[in-house]
Amino acid sequence: MKLNRRKFLKYGSIGSLGLLPSISCNYFGEQERSIERDFFEIDKILSQPVMDLSVLKEPIIIASLELKRYKNNFICEVISTSGAHGISVGNSDKLKSVWPVFYTRLQPYLIGKDVRDLEAIMEGIYLYKSNYKLQNLALWVPWATIEFALLDMIGKIQNQSIGQLLGEVHHPKISVYQANNFRGKSAEESIELIKENVNASAAKAVKFKVGGRMSKNKDFPNGRSEKLIPLVRETFGDDMTLYADSNGSYDVEEAIRIGKLLEEYNYDFYEEPVPFDWYEGTREVTRKLSVPVAGGEQEASMRNFRWLIGNRALDIVQPDLFYFGGMIRSIKVARMSEALNIPCVPHISGNGLGYLYMMHFVSCIPNAGPYHEFKGFNTQIPYQCDTSKLTSNEGVVEVPKGPGLGITIDPDFIKKHLTLQ
Repeated sequence: MKLNRRKFLKYGSIGSLGLLPSISCNYFGEQERSIERDFFEIDKILSQPVMDLSVLKEPIIIASLELKRYKNNFICEVISTSGAHGISVGNSDKLKSVWPVFYTRLQPYLIGKDVRDLEAIMEGIYLYKSNYKLQNLALWVPWATIEFALLDMIGKIQNQSIGQLLGEVHHPKISVYQANNFRGKSAEESIELIKENVNASAAKAVKFKVGGRMSKNKDFPNGRSEKLIPLVRETFGDDMTLYADSNGSYDVEEAIRIGKLLEEYNYDFYEEPVPFDWYEGTREVTRKLSVPVAGGEQEASMRNFRWLIGNRALDIVQPDLFYFGGMIRSIKVARMSEALNIPCVPHISGNGLGYLYMMHFVSCIPNAGPYHEFKGFNTQIPYQCDTSKLTSNEGVVEVPKGPGLGITIDPDFIKKHLTLQ
């Protein structure tokens, strides 16, 4: 459907001459009926649960739920009344600002709840104390931190990885793209730093920043992006998969102009060409470019994702597992997009163990993209993994197979964390 739409736009001047009036009307009528069918399928998916916890015959009652901190690291620990234990590592960059929400808005609701009702609990959290008024990072980052610990606990009880809990494991190994952020440096300086990162991971795909970040068409420094786009292709050759991320730098007209340059050099996706909450602008850019448009990193609303997917405003969806509120909500986004044959390439946070949560998520979604975000392994958190070396082997990382998150964090490191109150 999308290719036909773009052909229609390409040859729109013929219709404007009055040569194709009946085809134009039929086209738009069919488009409208197709969109209605798409939304019907999407709404069926949204009404279905993500997890089947019916195999858990005994209650799993939350007895203790704590958030602990050591320097800039945050650990969440959950313990059930029967002694089951789960742990997660939070997004430190965001939790250092919003951690009180954990204790004032989430923990009081969760104590005494049966984890077998996890999806209903999540819906209850949204309404408790009118938490929906906090929808965005303030609510969803603390909730995601809790959900990851709960999934770790359930996985240990069931002797299943998080990916197995959420669905069938389709991707036991993940190919990564090397993400880079060198805004503020010249194109020449940027390319040298990008080369260093790619050499370290041996990734077969790379993403770098263009524009100035929500900058109203300004570059940083001036002229950097137009030099860097061809330079990256020239440096890495035709076999390298290339992605560009503007972080909402442009208005529609400039986004299309930059997008045409990306098309000229055969880029594989163009992330957030316009400000993330400009949905109509995103859709317009998507319709006028052949380079796939990606987005969703900043999105907090399930209904907004529904609109973006149902209206095909994005070619690739990118929920952030922390920012959007965990695996379960993000799985719903992946399933909506799968119904419309749209790939899902989740965004990850660059600290903590975000890359591990990403890997478990990607492992169980059939419509995962070919490469997934990688910003380096966290060497500040000591852990052991018996089922994966968790290193990049020619740009490929094996997903842990152990129960829950699949790693054991050094107990002495955990003891250094003090409970926040």
